[in-house]
Amino acid sequence: MSPESTSKTKVCPTCGTRLSENAARCLVCGTEFNARPEPKVAKKVERSVQATRMPVITLSLPAAIGVIAVVIIVAATLVFFSLRARAPVGTFDTQETATPTETPTASPPPTATQPATEIPTATLQAPFDYTVAAGDNSCSQLAFNFGISVQSIIIANNLASSCPISVGQLLKIPYPTPTIPPAATNTSLPIDATKNACDTVPITVQDGDTLSTISLNYAVPPEAVKEYNGKTTDNVFIGENLLIPLCMRAATPGPTPTATIPPPYPAPNLLLPADGAAFTLANDVVTLQWASVGTLRDGEAYQITVEDITADKPNRQTDYVTDTKYIVPVSLRPKDNVAHVLRWWITPVRQAGSDDQGQPIWVNSGATSEKRVFTWVGIAVEGTPNP
Repeated sequence: MSPESTSKTKVCPTCGTRLSENAARCLVCGTEFNARPEPKVAKKVERSVQATRMPVITLSLPAAIGVIAVVIIVAATLVFFSLRARAPVGTFDTQETATPTETPTASPPPTATQPATEIPTATLQAPFDYTVAAGDNSCSQLAFNFGISVQSIIIANNLASSCPISVGQLLKIPYPTPTIPPAATNTSLPIDATKNACDTVPITVQDGDTLSTISLNYAVPPEAVKEYNGKTTDNVFIGENLLIPLCMRAATPGPTPTATIPPPYPAPNLLLPADGAAFTLANDVVTLQWASVGTLRDGEAYQITVEDITADKPNRQTDYVTDTKYIVPVSLRPKDNVAHVLRWWITPVRQAGSDDQGQPIWVNSGATSEKRVFTWVGIAVEGTPNP
């Protein structure tokens, strides 16, 4: 190879003519070349020197101003929230310092507010049925007998303002409005403490019970029964619930203790005749039968009550037996040709003493049975004559 072929060449960037490495101008198109080898070496040296330096972060002027603005905003925000969080404490301290109390004045203790006392509401009982008897002349008489107002009888029976009634009429008689006790206070009175500690026996007033018989049965004064139950009169009503305060029993003289009153008997179960049975002229005798409530003690019996509810005049028969059957007396047999309806029921009773005439005083010793009815014809019914 010739030496020329080994020389370095370069290519013109404009026309592509291969030229000598040191050519300053293209011979074909006339493009001038900027050949400065020395700066290249200097650049290489400079680059090598710069590579050994630590990395430097450079920012333009707008970027630097933006970074500074962000830092200022963040710092201002932190200072604002820090002062705001401390503001209540600072205000409180300032107020305490600005208004010192030189001479403290003792304030009266606050008055304790008592809770509102609930007013007890009386439980009203449903009216009971009552059949107007011959002696009941007017609503005023009935109202006086039962201790209620005439207006309550009129409202309960939807009667006219004149309150017309007739014998045998069935009326609804409302119970008297119970007396509401005064509102209780926080301080218990001695009488309240005694009442709470008193043993009581709950009873339900049965047919034939009076305040006197109840007090005799449980040996508790009538006034004590009235006071304990909040009653103002001596009237008691069938179905009324009473509490007998045993702690108010009268003291029994002598060393002999008072016998414990036995528990009440259950209601007798009626057997014969069936409810609604009919008896005619062929039945000269009507026998009532019921199941025993147990072995009766001395001074105990069954009270049988039979009444004619269709008679013009009140006709009721009450007897006392120790057996579980009873023959209806002939005096109750109808004496006309109309079928009469008779009602009967049984009540266990106990003798509580004797009256001035030596007659026994009976009080209920158990529940009253259900009430049954039967019809009885005493005289043959006359037929209607044929024309």
